[in-house]
Amino acid sequence: MAGKEGDGLTRRDAIKIGVGTTVGYALAANPVLAQAIKTDTGGLKADDIKIKSGGDTIPAYEAKPAHAGKHPVIVVISEIFGVHEYIKDVCRRFAQKGYYAIAPELFVREGVAKLTNIPEIVKIVLSVPRKQLLQDLSATADHARKQPGARSDRIGATGFCWGGGTTVQLAAHYRDLGAAVVWYGPPARPFKDDPPKNGFDVAGEIVCPLLGLYGGADKGIPEADVNKFAELLKAKGKNVEFVTYPGADHGFHADYRQSYKPDAATPAWAKCLIWFDRYLKA
Repeated sequence: MAGKEGDGLTRRDAIKIGVGTTVGYALAANPVLAQAIKTDTGGLKADDIKIKSGGDTIPAYEAKPAHAGKHPVIVVISEIFGVHEYIKDVCRRFAQKGYYAIAPELFVREGVAKLTNIPEIVKIVLSVPRKQLLQDLSATADHARKQPGARSDRIGATGFCWGGGTTVQLAAHYRDLGAAVVWYGPPARPFKDDPPKNGFDVAGEIVCPLLGLYGGADKGIPEADVNKFAELLKAKGKNVEFVTYPGADHGFHADYRQSYKPDAATPAWAKCLIWFDRYLKA
């Protein structure tokens, strides 16, 4: 359950990252459950790479079809645990469907990959400046668009949990984004800025089509927040769609965790692919 005041992770902090409680919020370092999907690299080129971002170099993982051709780009934004095997597999799943998927390691400067204590990870994640995140994500998109086999005019972004909320921020910042898919990203969670900015604050700046995928049993993201965010986007005439899956908890797509719910994850993934196919492959 969520920690008490003073023990590192408060209930307020947990809700900020869209968790509600830490029950079932398994660390990426924990043993992977047998249910976890494993997508092989047959027919793909998949590698750990490095990307230049400002004055820094950050790691990333990319997966793309091995055959010749130009493929739309999808930037995959991780949860707070960074680019572990689940995120890499998501990249491979996109690549199997004809996309060039790339996931940047956004917390390499802070050393999150070496940590196993959730309160410590949360504290670090909430302290990362919005400007730094947007710089890294923009650099990732720019890098991918310049690569052989990438369609520079077709780029999308998707993210999970913390990465879902970050996808919203990127959609408001990166003007060439052609489509975005948000997986249970809490719109009310603020990002460190001056002043802090949440999804409501930047909704009016989003111009790309946006799909939101949420769980009906997610106690960390109030239904009222999701509805408010959707209405803000629709009021600006945005092409948006929000889908809520009854009985699905937070992290219902994360197949390495107890929260995984196949009867929500499977149709949601199909919906995600349809969305990207519609706006990035036309």
